Amino acid sequence: MKNKTVFLLLQYVIFFGFGFALIYWQYNKLSPQDISDLKISLNQVAERWWIIIPITIIGFLSHFFRALRWQLLLETLALKPSLVNTVGAVFIGYITNLLVPRMGEVAKCTVLAKYENEPADKIIGTIVAERAFDFICLILITILTFTFQLDIVHKYLQLLMAKTEGKNLTVNIGLKLLALGAIIAALVFVYKKNKNGKIGKFIKGMGEGVGSIIAMKKRYLFLLYTTLIWTSYSALIYIGFLALPATQHLGIGAALSVLVIGSVGIILTPGGIGAYPPLVQLALFQLYAIKESFGLAFGWISWLAQTLIIILFGVIAFLVLPLYNKNRDEQITVD
Repeated sequence: MKNKTVFLLLQYVIFFGFGFALIYWQYNKLSPQDISDLKISLNQVAERWWIIIPITIIGFLSHFFRALRWQLLLETLALKPSLVNTVGAVFIGYITNLLVPRMGEVAKCTVLAKYENEPADKIIGTIVAERAFDFICLILITILTFTFQLDIVHKYLQLLMAKTEGKNLTVNIGLKLLALGAIIAALVFVYKKNKNGKIGKFIKGMGEGVGSIIAMKKRYLFLLYTTLIWTSYSALIYIGFLALPATQHLGIGAALSVLVIGSVGIILTPGGIGAYPPLVQLALFQLYAIKESFGLAFGWISWLAQTLIIILFGVIAFLVLPLYNKNRDEQITVD
């Protein structure tokens, strides 16, 4: 137990340390003119405050659609949680991930298992399936971005490849695939040795969750919710462009580019802290010739808007779920 606590603390320090180190590095890079541009950008956003309304609504809907999609996965395992608990669990998962790196999914499953009195192992399996499908979606969106902006993206990739040795890149990808294969092999080995034990049952539950997409009857509805999730993400960025005169001319193609590259920042650090803004800045500068200071300003504004939405609805979920389930339990007892 002590080693587990130390590991979690170490993970917390590493991820947040990396994020704050990036923030410090970005700040030291800023010239007096850059700082002036940032202040101008913030004033421009304040003048267009009305943009907060559609961004908040769309931000909520993106997570709402995710909850609806998650319910479809859970239905394949004969689990039927209430929509309120599912939506609340999604937001609590996101807000937890901001506080404790990589613990959001665990919190998401724990909350739903607690309030719905359902097995956590199967729920975790659906999360694995969901993440795997989202990764496929990100690849498809990247291909879509390539297709519609081939000339722009090609120039950017040439610049990146010039700075990265192809050999090192190949080795890096190979090692990651090897590690993935080793993890799968280890899970199979452990399961065969402990089929009837707690670990075996846990792995089996995860497997059932991952296979839930294959067994799903409402595949088209699942694809619809997936499309709505990623459309909402793109719309958040596209509407965000309107907040700054420097980016208001950018279209949906630019929004897709920012979505793809910004997603890398969210993977690197908890909620993208410190990593999301400079990656967005790089994309806007290299692809669309947006001045670096304005690109960084948009990156921070976009990250802040998404983070505040998670905090707002996450806190609401923390307050509402205990009350909702208390009243629900009382109603069930009466019935």
